[in-house]
Amino acid sequence: MAAAEPHAGPAPDPIRPMPPVTEIGAASMICIAAGVIFTAAHLPARAPLAVPVALLAVAAALQLLNAVILSRIDAFAWSRFLQVGKWALLAYAVIAGMIEYAFVYDHTRGSQLAVLTAMLALFMLNVPVLIAFTVARYQSAAR
Repeated sequence: MAAAEPHAGPAPDPIRPMPPVTEIGAASMICIAAGVIFTAAHLPARAPLAVPVALLAVAAALQLLNAVILSRIDAFAWSRFLQVGKWALLAYAVIAGMIEYAFVYDHTRGSQLAVLTAMLALFMLNVPVLIAFTVARYQSAAR
């Protein structure tokens, strides 16, 4: 049985306390999913927009809170966060583009399309942040 190779540099502290970025991001995703499901449940008829707009506002506020919390983390592996985040954002931009195409192709119009597009944009931004944070939190800040 071969011995494990030592890794270069100090190991990051897995116990290091981190703010609840993942939990806040998950709450935002729940709001987005609920808003999309509510709207889609009414298609092809027009859905009442009060509930989806309220959920959209909560999701946006949670994502803004996450951005503020992230910006205040000391000794964080920002280079790794950006490295992972940019590729995840590219992937989710393609996914969001395909979903937006389906909305337009299905003749979703007007305010309903605007609300769904805004929710889709939040989804496209939220998931890469969660992926990048999950990777970067376990890296040492020097990397």
